[in-house]
Amino acid sequence: MRSRVFMYLFIFSVLIIIFQYVNSKNIIDKYEKDIKTFKAKIETQEKSVADLEEQNFELNYFNIDRNDNALDYFIAQGYDADELITAITEGLYNMNDYEGEDHPIVPFVSMTNSKLLINKIRIVNHRWILANFTDGEHWGEIFVTYEIDENNNLKYKLAEYFMYPKLG
Repeated sequence: MRSRVFMYLFIFSVLIIIFQYVNSKNIIDKYEKDIKTFKAKIETQEKSVADLEEQNFELNYFNIDRNDNALDYFIAQGYDADELITAITEGLYNMNDYEGEDHPIVPFVSMTNSKLLINKIRIVNHRWILANFTDGEHWGEIFVTYEIDENNNLKYKLAEYFMYPKLG
């Protein structure tokens, strides 16, 4: 009788061990599959991030923040580049506060009831600025040159401009 009890216990123990082995193997296989899936996703995301970084670099190529020669020019002239860039940008945006119909630098008159306003500005280097403007319905862009006179005043000069034709 005792030998049968030990035999049943042995068989029961073997069955439990087999069950735990199969269950653990299934769990480990699932984890390995999940790890492979996540590694593939991470690889895809890392490639996407690298592509976006390259695209961002290309898009910011013509930007004073990435133009060491232009920044060095300002520093050689004795200016704090960050303060000067802020002053240049604010100077153009401050032109949006004007009286009458004529914008101080945009050579068009608004064709709506609202004023022409400069929206975005990109300082290309130590001499050039690109900006876009709108009156809410019509859009255009201007190419402006600037310089700092002997009294440290910013002088803007319109070089080129155009307005997109209204579609529809």
